[in-house]
Amino acid sequence: MPSLDDERRRYQRIQLQIPLFIRGKDAQGEQFVELAKTLDISALGAFVASPRPLTINGFITLTIPAPSITSSGLVPAGMAPIQAKVRRQQEAGDVYLIGAEFLKPIS
Repeated sequence: MPSLDDERRRYQRIQLQIPLFIRGKDAQGEQFVELAKTLDISALGAFVASPRPLTINGFITLTIPAPSITSSGLVPAGMAPIQAKVRRQQEAGDVYLIGAEFLKPIS
């Protein structure tokens, strides 16, 4: 069975800044919803700039906002929320850099 390090190498990280909402509990146990952005992303996780500290090993939900541009059914309405686990965190000035691992790989 491949290790997590082997899994990480199979999926390339893409440096892509995507605005998203983070929902979960912060380091003080408070429920929150914040606007944040990815710094890079892969099928297994994302590196996110967050305005507040999170709890290591805590669960968060990432939602990418998408405007409703058509109701024809030809354009998907948006991406389902992504469940993730906070794996690491570091303070960087007025933001926190969060390493989040998706509970299921995105495709």
